[in-house]
Amino acid sequence: MREKIKIDKGWKFLKEPRKTDTPPAVPTLKWKSVDLPHTWNAYDGQDGGYDYYRGKCWYMTGMSVQLQKDEEAYLEFLGAEAVAEVYVNDRKVCTHKGGFSTFRCNITPYIKHNRAKIAVSVDNSESDEVYPQTADFTFYGGLYRDVNLIITNKTHFDLDYYGAPGIAVTPVVNSDSSADVKVSLYTSNITDDCEITVETAGQKNILKPGESATEFHIENPHLWNGREDPYLYELSAKIVRQGKVLDNVEVKYGIRTFSVDPEKGFFLNGKSYPLHGVSRHQDRENMGWAITEKEHREDMELIAEVGANTIRLAHYQHSQTFYDLCDEYGMIVWAEIPFISAFMKGDNAKENTLSQMKELVLQNYNHPSIICWGIANEITIGGEDPKLIENLQELNSLCHDLDKTRLTTIANLSIVENDSPFNKITDIVSYNHYFGWYVGSVDDNAPWLDAFHKENPEICLGLSEYGCEGILKYHNDAPAVQDYSEEYQAYYHEKMLETFETRPYLWSTHVWNMFDFGSDMRDEGGVKGRNNKGLVTYDRKTKKDSFYIYQAYWVKDKKFVHICSKRYYDRTADKITVKVYSNCNEVTLEVDGVKAGKLKGDKIFIFENVPLKQGVNTVKAYTDECQDFAEFNRTDKPNEEYVLKDVKSGSNADNWFSDISSDGKLEFKEGYFSVNDKIGDIMKTPEGEEFINSMIDKITSEMNMSISKGMMNMAKGFTVNKIFEMAGSRVPDSVKPWVNEELQKIKKP
Repeated sequence: MREKIKIDKGWKFLKEPRKTDTPPAVPTLKWKSVDLPHTWNAYDGQDGGYDYYRGKCWYMTGMSVQLQKDEEAYLEFLGAEAVAEVYVNDRKVCTHKGGFSTFRCNITPYIKHNRAKIAVSVDNSESDEVYPQTADFTFYGGLYRDVNLIITNKTHFDLDYYGAPGIAVTPVVNSDSSADVKVSLYTSNITDDCEITVETAGQKNILKPGESATEFHIENPHLWNGREDPYLYELSAKIVRQGKVLDNVEVKYGIRTFSVDPEKGFFLNGKSYPLHGVSRHQDRENMGWAITEKEHREDMELIAEVGANTIRLAHYQHSQTFYDLCDEYGMIVWAEIPFISAFMKGDNAKENTLSQMKELVLQNYNHPSIICWGIANEITIGGEDPKLIENLQELNSLCHDLDKTRLTTIANLSIVENDSPFNKITDIVSYNHYFGWYVGSVDDNAPWLDAFHKENPEICLGLSEYGCEGILKYHNDAPAVQDYSEEYQAYYHEKMLETFETRPYLWSTHVWNMFDFGSDMRDEGGVKGRNNKGLVTYDRKTKKDSFYIYQAYWVKDKKFVHICSKRYYDRTADKITVKVYSNCNEVTLEVDGVKAGKLKGDKIFIFENVPLKQGVNTVKAYTDECQDFAEFNRTDKPNEEYVLKDVKSGSNADNWFSDISSDGKLEFKEGYFSVNDKIGDIMKTPEGEEFINSMIDKITSEMNMSISKGMMNMAKGFTVNKIFEMAGSRVPDSVKPWVNEELQKIKKP
């Protein structure tokens, strides 16, 4: 029988770079004692500056491994970012490239005298062949998931097949509503005197040597039906020799059907099932990626509480623990690989995308929650290269070769044109749009979606990312784009939900993001090292107001009422507007026990001219089933902490925009740069770099914003024209021709 032993305790860790790639002989005083999961970027990966440590570090432990003559031992790593090399007793056992998938290595030949000294180098350095390399999140280095020792008979379910479980279950629902459950088995060292028993749904099949697949027929299957009824079957497989069980594997699976229609959206088990949900990053404040089942389950409970029925697990393979929770909670899942932002043209880099996709699909094949494989995210930032299209097409074909039951998808950036070939590769398509935050107005989303749908009626379209920053300390009675206030974030999401409600053709919508997350390249809204677009804070302790507008739309079975802007405590007006979110149809408001109003409505209730006395006022919103309280302090002096200060004091006083003068004409002299050139190409010349940096300084000062080094690296793939297009009305029309005129003075190399 198989034995799995977690070896998370008693490791030694060395961060100091070594002059040699060979493992150290023994730990010294420089080594620290750590337990797994562990990352060396838990703090420097979230403090800003884009300077977190990326390099090779070492882990070491030792153990007794006593094997019978017919047994083998494997080390199983559930997550090591990003390149791992495993040594046992000073001999290299294996190398794995990819920071998110399970990998195993057979250490049997390397054990000496029943002892195994294990040394693992883990390297999250910049690379030209392992994805990801550039993205808007921190790549937390380390052994950040569990490590296991697996001891099993030499005859066993395959442990070398891309980290997969050794069993692939394919349920098929027939036209008469019965189901056939097809089971493929992957084994190692099977002999003629072995048989394999497979049991599920009260049935048992026996396979003889040479047989690698079997099938079960279920007349009235209990369907896995999303959030309503996520029913899971169990399947057990055993390799038996002369009555003795040599190895055993158990998996869970679900029986369901799904489809996507370009006009009507997503269907589950033949019924319309509109997908509305969130995206999730796995990191946690002061922990990075080194989280445990406790944190995974807490995340899932919050996602279920907000009322989501789908999760985009971005931008990489997540923990098996979380995929299991998705099955258990009935979440529809988009699973993807980290083919993101920066395309690398080399053959090794392409092979890495294919390898990571194989691992993603094969390791997660049995999860009923997963309905599509994501092949890339915003990968066209650097341009629409033919080699990139070829890479994507190979990934798409690979997914269908490995799994004929699921769809493929891609998350395209706004710069991808409606008629782009990047919208023709996968089965279904989604876009990352930030109209109303980085570019344009929130009202721009609806016309864009309708225009794309009209131009491409055969394409199943979704929204894979949308969102805006909401920082708890900022508040505003007149919220505006990029004021970082909790009020604007809530308003933005109100408008997005209105947009989705009348567009059933969208196959899915995924909020960016469920939780704030670490991005060491960022310096946004006075908060360094963090993306603040979450509906919930980085530490998971506070639900922002925007969390509750989603509850108002999505939650039906539990009534609630929520008073918005509670953290906007200090007020100067004698009368204020109080906004309430609720999934009830009538809400009453009281101030200090005195009724201030009663409104009938739908989701959003706005009470105007609510009186405040000097000092603290207690406000109560209630229905027959629920209530909520808030306190507002009327004061004579505004709280200056509620408004984001300009970090570059006085930098926007000159009003640079007003000084721009141009005749408005665009000329394009051959051999000179123009707004049609990419920022990265322009900056390859000294004059171009000086001009771009000067322009960015002036524009960001005028617009009271900052651009980090990491953001700048991503922007280098855009043409200047595209930047202006995305900025929309935020930059006056006079600026573009002036910029083009200045660029026409700079010769191309």
